[in-house]
Amino acid sequence: MHSRTFSLATLPLAVVLVLSGCTMEPKYQRPALPVAAHYDQQGKATANGADISWQNFFTDPVMHKLIAMSLANNRDLRVAALNVEVAGSQVQIDRAALLPSISASASQTAAHLPGNLYNTASTGPVTYHEFNTSLGVSAWELDFFGRLRSLRDAALESYLATAATQRATQISLISQVASAYLSLCADNELLKLAQDTVKSQQDSYNLTKRSVEGGVSSEQDLVQAETSVRTAQADVATYTRQVRQDVNALALLVGTDLPPDMLQNAHLNKNWDFPATPAGLPSDLLTRRPDIISAEHTLKAANANIGAARAAFFPSISLTASGGSTSSSLGHLLEGGTAAWSFGPSINLPIFDGGVNSANLDIAHLQKRIEIADYEKAIQTAFKEVGDALAGQDTYKDELTAREQDEQANQRNYDFAHIRYQQGVDNYLNVLVAQRSLYAAQQSLITTRLGQLNQQITLYKALGGGWKS
Repeated sequence: MHSRTFSLATLPLAVVLVLSGCTMEPKYQRPALPVAAHYDQQGKATANGADISWQNFFTDPVMHKLIAMSLANNRDLRVAALNVEVAGSQVQIDRAALLPSISASASQTAAHLPGNLYNTASTGPVTYHEFNTSLGVSAWELDFFGRLRSLRDAALESYLATAATQRATQISLISQVASAYLSLCADNELLKLAQDTVKSQQDSYNLTKRSVEGGVSSEQDLVQAETSVRTAQADVATYTRQVRQDVNALALLVGTDLPPDMLQNAHLNKNWDFPATPAGLPSDLLTRRPDIISAEHTLKAANANIGAARAAFFPSISLTASGGSTSSSLGHLLEGGTAAWSFGPSINLPIFDGGVNSANLDIAHLQKRIEIADYEKAIQTAFKEVGDALAGQDTYKDELTAREQDEQANQRNYDFAHIRYQQGVDNYLNVLVAQRSLYAAQQSLITTRLGQLNQQITLYKALGGGWKS
């Protein structure tokens, strides 16, 4: 009786120690930035582009609708969301380990013994019945040294890392959908350019054929004209294939069938009006890029695992207790005199484990060093991506201007060559050369315009934009 009173009196104190005690986790310190304090190209504004929600950045109606559909139907994003739920459930499991598990049970035991079982005088066969009800705590570990709390902390950090990974997946998906739609627009324009070129060069071929029949041009002029027609026809087939593949790629990203009328007017030649995305400072990436946030939470989880590995060197104390009623008759189960209880504390003191605990601690320390390296690599990668995007933003405008001027110059050259051929000053070869140069310049202009638009999306993504509403 005295022993039971002592145990029940000390139980609340044990609970207080468990719930308020410290862990053996090392104090977490964020690693220093492994990059320069400034980008090579500094934005004029101090705000960060990640503050712009995707709804405000992608204002084109069709692109906006495609992105919204992908966020609702994309399977990769759906899996990322389910992984967050799994991680949340794991946190609940590890949190529940800190609390006692209480269960109720009821049982009946019946046994029949023959009269001659022990070769002694007996009144005959005997049948026994035993009924039990109990309410008990099974092997509740008192977390004096913080092992369970460290595991709970690690699970929580893993959950936060998974949630950040979901946001990173969303950013990637949004940028992929936008880029895929831009690629479709560019390929549509390249296809139309190739079709127009086929028509133009077919007209030139027909004119040259009449000239050959009239004895004005040679067979060589006709063959040269035909090669240009065949090249443009091959380009029509190529861009037709690419347009179809672009539609298939969009359908996969969106995760559902695309409305038939959605992609009818997919062309680059319109005002996209992407908002400016100021770069801010490299340190802003730590709180705005979900992949960096995820890497840091993973690092914190590794730090918490060190605490759990350290606590494994110390004794673990568990409590098992139950109380209830036992009777040989179901009708007398709850009557007086049938109470039964048990209380069984146990302690486990590691003495010799062949070096298992030491190895686990070494692994925990090494895993933390790995996560530090991964965290630093994530920052360096983000810094490079932002730097590359800023460099592209600074140079694409000049390149696009040069491409436009080149296309205009080639157009004038083609016009002059055609006039000189009609006047008999030059042969048809000069016309073909000018025509091919103009075609190449027009293709380059479309490709450069696509690159400039994609660069703005890339910078927005690199700065961590796309996951805020």
